[in-house]
Amino acid sequence: MPKRNNGPRLQWFADRGAYYITWTEHGRSLKRSTYTADSKEAQAILAKEIQRRGERIGPSDPSEILVTDVLTLYATERAPKVVAPRVIGCAIDVLSRYWEGRAVIDVNMHTTQLYVEKRGRSRSTVRRELAVLRAAINYAANRGVLTRAVYVELPKAPPPRERWLTRDEAARLIRAACPQKARLYLPLFMLIGLYTGRRSEAILSLRWPQVDLERGIINFDHRDREQTDKKRGMVRISPKLLPHLKRARQRGTDMGYVIHDGSKRIKNIKKGFEAACRRAELDGVTPHTLRHTAATWLVQRGVSVWDASQFLSMSTKTLERVYAHHDPEFMRKAAEAIGRREVR
Repeated sequence: MPKRNNGPRLQWFADRGAYYITWTEHGRSLKRSTYTADSKEAQAILAKEIQRRGERIGPSDPSEILVTDVLTLYATERAPKVVAPRVIGCAIDVLSRYWEGRAVIDVNMHTTQLYVEKRGRSRSTVRRELAVLRAAINYAANRGVLTRAVYVELPKAPPPRERWLTRDEAARLIRAACPQKARLYLPLFMLIGLYTGRRSEAILSLRWPQVDLERGIINFDHRDREQTDKKRGMVRISPKLLPHLKRARQRGTDMGYVIHDGSKRIKNIKKGFEAACRRAELDGVTPHTLRHTAATWLVQRGVSVWDASQFLSMSTKTLERVYAHHDPEFMRKAAEAIGRREVR
């Protein structure tokens, strides 16, 4: 039975040396610090909070609602429905610590730039976190909690990663994933990544009913998955991959996950993957490098942009922007034409 939506109350957290306002919302226990160990001061803060909630009827102006409230709403209602809720949860955790006590109206170019500087992480990491803040504010506005959304400026996107594996590097990586007494799921994960070009989440969530070994097709989409811009689609199984899948199928169960450890789903492959990279002496390689590699290999083999994009479930625009220079015919005609002597 879900918890009742209790109103705000004070609770002492000895490990943090402060009183917290706690409440239950949508069946979840939530809290926010008062930043004081003085009970009278905490009571006054609680009274203001109760008054503020009682006065709120309908949507609130961005100056009247806290960023942490918006993030909490997003974490409660929206995050559990996305493909990777853990990633959003981590972002909300660090965002909440920085924006604690600030209203939504305080989100502007200056405060977001200070966040970038204080966070001190890579541009892609900070951009991803601020994208969660933007999504939370937009969700609150669409949900009718805010009268209007506040624009969140994101840092400029970093250039696309160029790292991909040569055939020799790929072979070294797979061998490094197969030491004695090693589990079999890691090399299979790598092979699926290399020969389908799918993202880690799509591979780790793949079940055997989605794999048709007779027709030689994998359907990475499934009914329960919410459709996003990151399409998964269907892919024909490469002859190089098919025998590995057939052997793995004999070890699996009818409804089980393709990538599993003793029939148990594996949710994160990074630790084992990083260990294999160290053994193979490969730098700058992540699970997503497998997708880069698949796209690069296709372009290098002269596969058309249309066929490659369909195979990878990647937009032709992205494929041309990131991988076109790997095509052996890239700019060849232009280079030959510019040096050709004019015929009179």
